[in-house]
Amino acid sequence: MSTDAGEDRVAAFSEFRKRMNERILAEDNQVVRRFFALDTQTYRPGALDGKTKELLGLVASLVLRCDDCISYHVAQCRQAGASREEMFETFSVGLVVGGSIVIPHLRRAVDFLDRLESGADPS
Repeated sequence: MSTDAGEDRVAAFSEFRKRMNERILAEDNQVVRRFFALDTQTYRPGALDGKTKELLGLVASLVLRCDDCISYHVAQCRQAGASREEMFETFSVGLVVGGSIVIPHLRRAVDFLDRLESGADPS
């Protein structure tokens, strides 16, 4: 795929996520709002720094095989300053914990990381 296609994929993912989160949170549903708030609070720095928490989120997403979650956490890890080496060590943990079924999701994670590193903007 060309760089433009990669940037389009990252932009499309980011735009859809933002638009739908706004749409969902516009509903008058406290359970959904509280869950979203809990998710936000969970990834704030505490005893563990934000980058470590995002790397943990990436492992969980790989093991659960959620491509949207994987893409989100890959972008968040990069934004938090995770190096390519840290990302690949994290991918290794996800692969060992999740087994070979994680491999297709690992491919998409590395593709998304490559696109981000080539200049695609996830915001």
